Amino acid sequence: MTKNNLKAKDFTTDQDVRWCPGCGDYSILAQVQKVFAELEMNPDEVAIISGIGCSSRFPYYMNTYGMHSIHGRAPAVASGLKIANPDLSVWIITGDGDGLSIGGNHLLHILRRNLDVNILLFNNQIYGLTKGQYSPTSEVDKRTKSTPMGSLDHPINPLAVAISADATFVARSMDRDPKHMKTMLKRSNLHKGSSFLEIYQNCNIFNDGAFFTFTDKATKKSSAIFLEDGQPLVFGENNEKGIRLDGWKPQVIDLEIDNYSKDDLWIHDEGDLYKAQMLARFFDDPRQEGFLPRPFGVLYSSERVCYEDQLLAQLNEAIEQKGEGNLDQLIAGSVTWEI
Repeated sequence: MTKNNLKAKDFTTDQDVRWCPGCGDYSILAQVQKVFAELEMNPDEVAIISGIGCSSRFPYYMNTYGMHSIHGRAPAVASGLKIANPDLSVWIITGDGDGLSIGGNHLLHILRRNLDVNILLFNNQIYGLTKGQYSPTSEVDKRTKSTPMGSLDHPINPLAVAISADATFVARSMDRDPKHMKTMLKRSNLHKGSSFLEIYQNCNIFNDGAFFTFTDKATKKSSAIFLEDGQPLVFGENNEKGIRLDGWKPQVIDLEIDNYSKDDLWIHDEGDLYKAQMLARFFDDPRQEGFLPRPFGVLYSSERVCYEDQLLAQLNEAIEQKGEGNLDQLIAGSVTWEI
């Protein structure tokens, strides 16, 4: 098999895919396999690390190296792997429960360290593997098996968390828009540093329709805004609506009624951290009237030195200054206790 002849099937395995029929994970798996083939990625140079949850069965279905690790700790395992073998393309698969609850601490630190890995967070706003408990991203008043009277917790905003952790690439896509997802996966792979891609994924068994406001054809154009670098923020059935800044306050305007043109609109700049923080806060409850459209695409992208490169440079400096070292002497130490 030569790299330029790769097909999506070259990244499939002989394992039965054990997700519920209709699960959004099937769409994500298909697009990842297609993208890896289109990018001519050598299966022997890719590693997929997951935690625990429905999404975390991913490594079984990818013909690459992989590990189904422990709950919330995929970033820790992936960090060690990337440091030990910097040439590997490392992908972390996690979910809203695995990555933002027990694994929130590990996610935060891998983002701030900026290892050159790609993080895909499947967000379905529910614990699916354990049969339907509310998750860190579930909306307020969510009625589940663990919250029969409704959840009291304010939901975590994944993109706001990533930006606050100084992630160098932050984006969002959805399972029901394969073309957009492929573009975001390719952008994630292209980025040098930790890329964080949140994917809205429908759990049709325990939380069906959680994102239909943003993903259904009937409402998508009026409730979702697709970001393009250097282009104005427009949305609506015919892009007749837009976002302008009234000072620092986002304002929805109607280009057909209000006295504004596209020249007055907010122009998206992927390198603007402050505006990225504002975009991440376009997180209104879609059940409320007048909510701001939910952004999809790359909110923020910047360059910063990667952790593994710094570590390798530091190790080389230490060897240059002090020599290779001796493990036996290190274990024995330089201090002896006498009793």
